[in-house]
Amino acid sequence: MTIAGSVLVQSVAGIGLFILTLSMALVVYCLIRGPKNADRIIGLDLLSVLVVALVALLSVYTGEAVYLDVAIAYALVAFLGTVAFARFLERSTSNRTDGCVSEQRGNHHG
Repeated sequence: MTIAGSVLVQSVAGIGLFILTLSMALVVYCLIRGPKNADRIIGLDLLSVLVVALVALLSVYTGEAVYLDVAIAYALVAFLGTVAFARFLERSTSNRTDGCVSEQRGNHHG
């Protein structure tokens, strides 16, 4: 690769890093503000994807391939974390619903 190509790639990667950082800030705002838990789960998953993209682009920007290994490992952990968080919220919601149903049954029969 020529020097001009390398400078061009680094410039574009720098712009991409800025855009991804701005996107992550907006997602964190929506994650905190999200009206429902489902919105927060989706925001958390999107944040994970943006982090993976940021680390991969950082690998291009610095020219270090080791960051790609970090991105792959983080993607696997983030996927498991998102699934675990969704499952936790699903169980907590179903427990609240079951509790309300059993209370209604108790009041209805009693």
